[in-house]
Amino acid sequence: MGLSAEQLREDLVALAAVEPAIAAAIGRVGYPEPRIRDRGVVTLLRTIVGQQVSYKAADAVWQRLEATLGDASDTAAWVAASDETLRAAGLSRQKMGYARSLAGLVQAGELDLSNLPADDEAAVAELVKVKGIGRWSAEIYLLFAEGRRDIWPAGDLAVQIEVGRIMDLPERPSEAATREIAEAWRPHRGAAAIFTWHHYRSDMGVI
Repeated sequence: MGLSAEQLREDLVALAAVEPAIAAAIGRVGYPEPRIRDRGVVTLLRTIVGQQVSYKAADAVWQRLEATLGDASDTAAWVAASDETLRAAGLSRQKMGYARSLAGLVQAGELDLSNLPADDEAAVAELVKVKGIGRWSAEIYLLFAEGRRDIWPAGDLAVQIEVGRIMDLPERPSEAATREIAEAWRPHRGAAAIFTWHHYRSDMGVI
């Protein structure tokens, strides 16, 4: 499971002690709510289904898939389902391939989501073996579903925008610059990432 409210607050208090800009930002927008997902294949399958579509559209497709497959966590059902069945539920041909790749690896025991490597980079490397799971999706899974406290998705646009705003930079930092800035925030970068999304929502007026 992801970082709890208590863990988030604990890590952000530690960050605020070493980074005055984060302390000031917390003072402006407060602490974020937890972002928690279930560990396992369903969360990654939902990630694939949700790529490049709205949350509402992805949820509708997922509900149809659950109704069709019976048990969306049954990897054998995904592998056995015909193109017609998955297409009728709303999956594109590309997403069918991604979902089957994931389900097949899990079914064959080549990807054990209950026993990913303890090293974060090694865990990312395992996840990106799956077609359709890139670095960002792997990092989000490790942060939200496993609660790994030093995951830093520096390729996320909102993270880059808010690091720029929080640190009062003249422009949005690149992914490389965002990674460099956060080196001083180890080992609490996961909480920093969740806080940047919270700060972004505040900027958008939706907290």
